[in-house]
Amino acid sequence: MNDKESAADFIRTIIAEDLASGKHQAIVTRFPPEPNGYLHVGHAKAICLDFGVAAEFGGRCHLRFDDTNPAKEEQHYIDAIKEDVRWLGFDWGEHLYHASDYFEQLYDWACFLISAGLAYVEEQSAEAVRKNRGDLTSPGVNSPFRDRPIEESLDLFARMRAGEFEDGAKILRAKIDMASHNMVLRDPAIYRIQHRSHPRTGDAWCIYPMYDFAHGQSDAIEGITHSLCTMEFENHRPLYDWFTSHLPVPAVPRQYEFARLNLSYTMTSKRKLKQLVDEGVVSSWDDPRMPTLSGMRRRGFTPTSIRNFCATIGIKRTEGTVDYSLLESILRDDLNDVAPRRMAVLDPLKVVIGNWPAGHVEMVEAMNHPGKPELGTREIPFSGELWIEREDFREQAPGKYFRLKPGAEVRFRYGYYLTCTGFETDDKGEVTVVRCSYDPESKGGNTADERKVKGTIHWVSSAHAIASEVRLYDHLFREIVPGANGDFMDDLNPDSLTMVMAQLEPSMMDVAVGEVVQFERSGYFCMDRDSSADKPVFNRTVALRDSWAKLEKKLNQGPSEGA
Repeated sequence: MNDKESAADFIRTIIAEDLASGKHQAIVTRFPPEPNGYLHVGHAKAICLDFGVAAEFGGRCHLRFDDTNPAKEEQHYIDAIKEDVRWLGFDWGEHLYHASDYFEQLYDWACFLISAGLAYVEEQSAEAVRKNRGDLTSPGVNSPFRDRPIEESLDLFARMRAGEFEDGAKILRAKIDMASHNMVLRDPAIYRIQHRSHPRTGDAWCIYPMYDFAHGQSDAIEGITHSLCTMEFENHRPLYDWFTSHLPVPAVPRQYEFARLNLSYTMTSKRKLKQLVDEGVVSSWDDPRMPTLSGMRRRGFTPTSIRNFCATIGIKRTEGTVDYSLLESILRDDLNDVAPRRMAVLDPLKVVIGNWPAGHVEMVEAMNHPGKPELGTREIPFSGELWIEREDFREQAPGKYFRLKPGAEVRFRYGYYLTCTGFETDDKGEVTVVRCSYDPESKGGNTADERKVKGTIHWVSSAHAIASEVRLYDHLFREIVPGANGDFMDDLNPDSLTMVMAQLEPSMMDVAVGEVVQFERSGYFCMDRDSSADKPVFNRTVALRDSWAKLEKKLNQGPSEGA
């Protein structure tokens, strides 16, 4: 699916009906991240929906930071979120907002609720509040402060703002229904005391609104028509509606919920991702194994592939887990079209051509992209000593193995036909050198007798090769649903990162940081920011489908039972 196309879904149907009926003249959505971590692939689904439907229906989407908890929020998270949204291909234009823009209005509305007898200052301990809320089978118990005089709550709330009380000494609660079947409605907290400096407002405030109070009212102030949230906020919608119906808000937005993105072998809890960073399990928020947008960008994912992935999985209300292989398949489709080809050897084995002229170096022409001749060609040095992949030679090989083996002739891509004449091993029996002869008349795969060989392998001239650190990534977790059976940390994959020293063709030094190229027959790789002038570092973005590996596995398994 093209990233500009979107299949119909229930949210788009609702929006279309609202516009057709005249309920709204134009739609306004918002993406409201909390700046307490980096955005991940689950956020990408929300971003594509929030900004996508606004664009499709001629509306606008706001970027609004839910900066109501200075204990966890930092400026570098704000900067990273902006960068990620823009990288994904969206722009909020002039519509950048913060919940903190509305702190004074939110405070006034909290006073309005107190004056209306719909809120009160609570002095019970946090433990007592939790205990008295009851549970799913028993109602809560009214706070002894629930019916305190309005004037007293107003006075205490003003003194909370003035900084007279310590953190946790008091909170402001909405007075709703302690017997409600929806636990969210059992007199939820509206404000808490936090003597912490705020990234934007500094020390102007020491009380901060709770998300449930700030969110809906911020939507109302901004004129949001369709407030799109994931399903975990479905139980919060009655509270969202309670606030907007009891306050003199300028507009009444409506909240709609959709299923969040659950991706196999992937953790999309921002709190748990932060734990991985804090405990040093990964190097940073943008570690290429992380499902953060910055980590995926560093690994070599393209914004087009992520947008196409989000369009493919669509918007539903039912929860489910999407197979990671779908994301990889969409990524391959995109990179196959745009990534230039290069040759690299990840597990080097030396090939020596016995009849090659001593000291001779020949330049061979290679295509930059076999499907796009307009991208031109490059020249690669071919010499008498080459590196090949260790797996491309076998002392003893099955019949359908068409790579290099004793007596076999193989085409060296863009170069010559080579025939294996022997090999050398070390004292452990491991092959160290493969000896070959070449046909001088076979350059480029063309021979006088027009003979063809079935095998073609890639190579790098050993005298001209660039040594490179290559990082091979696997899933960060070894379970489809990390933590499903206990602590998610127990499901970490110890083999999520393998580093090898590879040999690359010389043109690899011209690859830019962040650029993705295809290592022929190996996969797609991205130049990492850890690269230096004399040693490039590449991250494997995604492997190619290896048809030989599948065939070899089948052959090694032998005939099935009953065959």
